[in-house]
Amino acid sequence: MMDLQKPIPPYLNEKRNIFHLILFTSLFALVFINIYSPFGADKWFNLTQLEFLTYSSLVILTGVLVVVLSRIIMYYYCKKHIIIVWQYLMWIFAEILFMALFYALFEKFVLKDIRIFTDLVKLSAHNTALVLLLPYSVSWLYFSWRDKKEQIERMADNQLFPGNTRDMIAFYDDKEILRLSVKKESLLYIESAENYVSICYLNKGKVSKYLLRDTLKRMEDLFAGTDIIRCHRSYMVNFEKVKVIRKDKDGLKLELDCPMTIDISVSKTYVDSVMQTFSKYYRTTEA
Repeated sequence: MMDLQKPIPPYLNEKRNIFHLILFTSLFALVFINIYSPFGADKWFNLTQLEFLTYSSLVILTGVLVVVLSRIIMYYYCKKHIIIVWQYLMWIFAEILFMALFYALFEKFVLKDIRIFTDLVKLSAHNTALVLLLPYSVSWLYFSWRDKKEQIERMADNQLFPGNTRDMIAFYDDKEILRLSVKKESLLYIESAENYVSICYLNKGKVSKYLLRDTLKRMEDLFAGTDIIRCHRSYMVNFEKVKVIRKDKDGLKLELDCPMTIDISVSKTYVDSVMQTFSKYYRTTEA
């Protein structure tokens, strides 16, 4: 069952996936409108088949602008905020509503439909839900499958945790180019920095930082199931390096076993995840 309080997977807001989602939705909508003639399409000025295809393409592309603008806003919003699953679903609902209003207005004032406007909105909402939800669902499943496939390939190729005695972690940028390899025992935390992440690690007894072009959301997905966990919208931490979990008036803080590093804050969204990791890690170390 889907956890509605969980942050959305990073792949839902990647540039390439946004582009593919918009393209697939546009093509699906164009096929849908030509086969089923929703939105009063069968009344469009007695057009020939070729004219109808051209006209419907323009109408669909205009309506899909709602999705384009919505996804651009979401992309930049996610750079500074976390969107959880139920908020993402409400966002989709808003896209359906705004697109339905667009097509209802189109029917009323362009096609001169004599039906009551509220009835047009209801009909448009039904058709728009089909136009958006079907390609959205297929795309989500495909993005999830491809993401899992890439993770398995990374692990199989020893790209994430190479199977050797040094226990190295390899960091790749957003173009899949290897930029840094760090011993797991030396990694302290990862911090978000706009379109980059700052990797903080121990090097010759000193704290070093490396700026990598990638997102914290993608890092969270890559390190899923490990002791390197997301604890804040701006931080991931190597739990092996956590020395103390401290509760202050402004929330939980993680103290690392390196005195030269900052204390890492734990946001409310990730408290349960941190405590579960603590319980699991504590039981493991006790055993």
